[in-house]
Amino acid sequence: MHQLIASPFLDEYLVLRPGHDTGVQIPLTRYLELSKAASTDDDAPQWLVDAAHQAWALDLPAHRPLRDTVLVRAPSPYGMARASYEINKGCDYDCPHCYLGLKRFEGMPWDDKVRLLDIMRDAGVLWLQITGGEPLIDREFPEAYAYAYDLGIMLTISTNGSQLHKPKILETLTSRPPHHLSLSIYGATAETYDGFTGNRGAFDRFTRGLDAAREAGLRLRMNVIVAADNADEVDAMVTLAESYGECSVFTNMSPTITGDAAPIPEQAAKYLRPRKIFTGCNSGHTFFHADPFGHASICKIARDPHIALMQEGIEGLKRLGGIADGLQLRTGGCTGCAFGQKDADGNPGGCTTCRPMAKLYQEAKAPRKMYCQHPDPEPVR
Repeated sequence: MHQLIASPFLDEYLVLRPGHDTGVQIPLTRYLELSKAASTDDDAPQWLVDAAHQAWALDLPAHRPLRDTVLVRAPSPYGMARASYEINKGCDYDCPHCYLGLKRFEGMPWDDKVRLLDIMRDAGVLWLQITGGEPLIDREFPEAYAYAYDLGIMLTISTNGSQLHKPKILETLTSRPPHHLSLSIYGATAETYDGFTGNRGAFDRFTRGLDAAREAGLRLRMNVIVAADNADEVDAMVTLAESYGECSVFTNMSPTITGDAAPIPEQAAKYLRPRKIFTGCNSGHTFFHADPFGHASICKIARDPHIALMQEGIEGLKRLGGIADGLQLRTGGCTGCAFGQKDADGNPGGCTTCRPMAKLYQEAKAPRKMYCQHPDPEPVR
């Protein structure tokens, strides 16, 4: 099993170690040297041995073929660098803020999961986020995760942590370490956490999972979700999160992906934060999202139009850039908005919301102040 990955990444060439933040950027000539060594059973070059020791205190074995420890990824003509994969929408929690809305437990059969992951590898995806629903409850998660890892993909997992204490899950993740696990916190006490998730005993399973993951040496990133039902525990949630890893706080809720406004009232008004200026993104150009059925869209929010990858194959990804450009046009209620215009020097305007997200807010009939700097119109008298 590989210890390092050497891969193209957009216009760069990187050497990465799964489970670690540090990477080594190399020139094209050295990437080609590694590619040749991997195909001819040559040993690792001395510069790579030195770089691995300096970056990760890793001693590559001497006098062994490079390909025994380094997986060299082939270049891709498709230009995708990152992706997210919603392996299953099913979840063992029923949180009121969830942007998915109805969470059906459904997905593709194993052969199609394999085909989708192969497409991602061939499209150039080096970083993949596996998400849900709750991905760890998918019966084929361990096998799909291991398959993606063995393709030479750097993996992150967004999880509620309820399954992390289970031996098969821990064995899968420790034998093939993810870059990190991203876990959300919904309360600092069992009463609040279990009430928020609609799942009795959830807080106990969550903390058991955190302890097991930390003991196993897995890297954790904690997301504190502040809502009306748990806002009085925000300081305690932050303290709990920081005891396990890096901590970020999230307060703003969005409508569901179908434009249902149900999550919005869950916001804790006192903790809402102004949105940052939207300066554009790479969705559809160097990033894409795949849902449980292999439908590729530009992101998790803008799911239509999509590409049915199981029918079209990898060539369908070539259409995503055009879809992205069309979706980001300021249409459908935003025509002529000065905040969305670039200035004479080409600097972005002051709009705080991307077009697909604004569309969801509009469909949910949310107050305009939640996604737009223009005031709501005065009621007609």
